Amino acid sequence: MKVNLYDFDKTIYDGDSSTDFFFYSLMKYPKIIILLPKIIVAALGYVFHIINKTKMKEMFFSFLKYVPDIDKHIENFWNDHRIYLKDYYMEKKHDKDIIISASPEFLLNPLKKELGVLDIIASRVDKHTGEFKDLNCHGETKVVRLNKKYKDYEVMEAYSDSKSDAPILKLAKKQYLVKGENLTIAHF
Repeated sequence: MKVNLYDFDKTIYDGDSSTDFFFYSLMKYPKIIILLPKIIVAALGYVFHIINKTKMKEMFFSFLKYVPDIDKHIENFWNDHRIYLKDYYMEKKHDKDIIISASPEFLLNPLKKELGVLDIIASRVDKHTGEFKDLNCHGETKVVRLNKKYKDYEVMEAYSDSKSDAPILKLAKKQYLVKGENLTIAHF
């Protein structure tokens, strides 16, 4: 099976969907602000290598417990934020595309049908508590998750905004770095 791999944030989506979702949620449910000190401490803990990225993000997503109807809230978020899906991707998208992202599955899965992609592989996060069900889907973990789900595939093209996605970019025959709407051929 021939596929194309895409990171999501800053690659297909112009920004960071998790951060945008946090601030969108904060505007709708201001009591989330009480978690800000905890989130800042978690971020500092990550920066100083006291906690890992998964634990830091788990603390970040703990705000989800203050969102009463999460599915409706996600739907409303995408109604307001789908304008940030990049034009180059909307013109290029294909039913053999696999989006593979560190953002939560619950946040990205509603786009699967609209984008017409083969699959979305992302961080498995409980949408009610923010708890991670396994490691943050980042770096080499993206390849592990892809290989767990698919056995017989050939990556034709891979796209990312960051060299931290070298593990998925290296799988592809053609590799692209994305900056804004511009694509640059990458070599790994």
